[in-house]
Amino acid sequence: MRISFDALPDSARLWIFGAGSPVTGDTERRLLETVDAFLETWTAHRRALSAARDWRDQRFLLVGVDEQAAGVSGCSVDALVRGVRELEAASGVSLLDSFLVFYRGADAAVASVTRDEFRRLARAGVVSPETRVFDTTVERVGDVRAGRFEAPASATWHARAFFRDAARPG
Repeated sequence: MRISFDALPDSARLWIFGAGSPVTGDTERRLLETVDAFLETWTAHRRALSAARDWRDQRFLLVGVDEQAAGVSGCSVDALVRGVRELEAASGVSLLDSFLVFYRGADAAVASVTRDEFRRLARAGVVSPETRVFDTTVERVGDVRAGRFEAPASATWHARAFFRDAARPG
């Protein structure tokens, strides 16, 4: 059962999928309609999930589930990933590339590069520890609301690109 993203509690489980390039126009509309249709029927052990999605910066699909209402299962997570793969095939939009780093460029637009390229940009001074990056590994809706999804690189795992042997900031 699809609900509003704002209605999800901070404890809701979260998955974030990032598009390698901006998604706009008819492609954006079809993508979101397809996601909405999936969420309407998404279940775990035949129980409807209270699920929501958010779409940010023409790049990020956030899918959250209120596990207090009904918990997700391995099969339901597999169904989500399978649905995103089908969405990729139908739309031509890549959403499952976990090797991309997303950041705000000097023009404030979201850019994406490979992890190796991000390290090269860091060494060249193109991006800095203050550069706003997107941490697509956050796992709870509350993390997004608390500003941990988009934060300075120095406050995320991206800091490793700037400091040799840097540990993940806490």
